[in-house]
Amino acid sequence: MNKPLSKNIFWTQGRITAEQRAHLSGHSGCVIWITGLSASGKSTIATELERELFNRGRRTYLLDGDNTRHGLCSDLGFSPEDRRENIRRVGEVVRLFADAGIICITAYISPYRSDREAARQLVPPGKFIEVYLNAPLAVCEQRDPKGLYAKAHSGEIKEFTGVSAPYEPPLNPELELHTDKMSVAECVSAILAKLDRMSAIIDGAPAADGKKD
Repeated sequence: MNKPLSKNIFWTQGRITAEQRAHLSGHSGCVIWITGLSASGKSTIATELERELFNRGRRTYLLDGDNTRHGLCSDLGFSPEDRRENIRRVGEVVRLFADAGIICITAYISPYRSDREAARQLVPPGKFIEVYLNAPLAVCEQRDPKGLYAKAHSGEIKEFTGVSAPYEPPLNPELELHTDKMSVAECVSAILAKLDRMSAIIDGAPAADGKKD
């Protein structure tokens, strides 16, 4: 997304292709980008999705918003500028994971459409699956498993998405799940079915019903 400051930096091309990695793994790499408000179910669904994919023999890895802020993005706050930089860094990481042939699942609020679109542009067409967890703000506030909404309303947390900072819902996500009406298992099944229909996991493999898409 950003151009390097130095003009003396060149891209080193390896000798192993994405197709060769896919052949070795039995599937290609892709990005499952889960976005939604805090407490919409992102981490819970992403964790169960990763487990299900792993149990099916897929090479997968989960990137969670809180986890990367412990290291990769520990120097960033929650201003609009820092949020954009946070997602920019994550976008570069998922690009590498996908290129390595791994199914990379992310669980990030990622409130700005432009940032999510920038991450999409880093991945080959058809390999970025945006999953929007659409839960009403009132439901998320009622869940509030970390007590963050309560802290935001009391003023203890500034620039909190949905309360004192905006969230821009996806306009055309690959999948929209209403997590106030669907169980975790139903959400995971919906994502897996979508992946099968898109042939994003195993190139050219039969879909779940045994038919080619």
